[in-house]
Amino acid sequence: MILYFSSTGNCKHVAERVAEALGDRAESVLTSGDSIQLKKGEYFGIITPTYFVELPTIIREFLNRLTIEAEGDNYVFVIATYGTTPGCTGADAKKLLKSKGVTMNAAFSVKMPDNWTVWFDLSDPQKVAGQNEKAELEMDRVIERIRNKEQGNHMSLRLPYFVRFFSDIAFGFARKTKNLHLEDGCIGCGLCAERCPVKAIEMRDGKPVWVKDRCALCLGCLHHCPKFAIQYGGGATKKHGQYRNPHTKI
Repeated sequence: MILYFSSTGNCKHVAERVAEALGDRAESVLTSGDSIQLKKGEYFGIITPTYFVELPTIIREFLNRLTIEAEGDNYVFVIATYGTTPGCTGADAKKLLKSKGVTMNAAFSVKMPDNWTVWFDLSDPQKVAGQNEKAELEMDRVIERIRNKEQGNHMSLRLPYFVRFFSDIAFGFARKTKNLHLEDGCIGCGLCAERCPVKAIEMRDGKPVWVKDRCALCLGCLHHCPKFAIQYGGGATKKHGQYRNPHTKI
């Protein structure tokens, strides 16, 4: 079983590629349910983005809720997609899985276009296409290592776990929905509210309104808006463009 969380398609694409290579299935943690039964020898993979050098709250909360029954001899792995560093995601996932009585065998990472356009400029289609081409090659290498059932944390540029003490503070501030705002051009389609994984957006009088103090910070509302009317912060996102992985539908 290959589980993933994906806002703009990167992790979904990785999960689909891995699942196809292993003859398995890929499913979003938003629809998978909170109980898993693993047959003897079955692969169990978690594909996650990296948010502020750690696991997204969606993945963290899912793993905290999860109950796992396993017949044994399972190969358990995590793959983190990232723009700068996968940070502490491997160590974080290992701790959470251990709390469920599951041993994580390996962790891997794949560098991809990062949808955190507060920092990353994705406005050049040719540059983004080049990043995705490199990511495909990295996925090939990761899939081969999974087939060989390699052990250990193989994430590139990972960070020591204590960094999470500081990243948690920054992540908590960044998740405040007051950082998001609506510009002119909104057509009231409701796609942002429909896609928000934590229901932080409601449509009122034909316009989206953020009804929670914090969100998942997936930026799905920004990147899926057909009029690019949702922005984050002081203007960088407007210059840096929108992004959705070209290899999958989401």
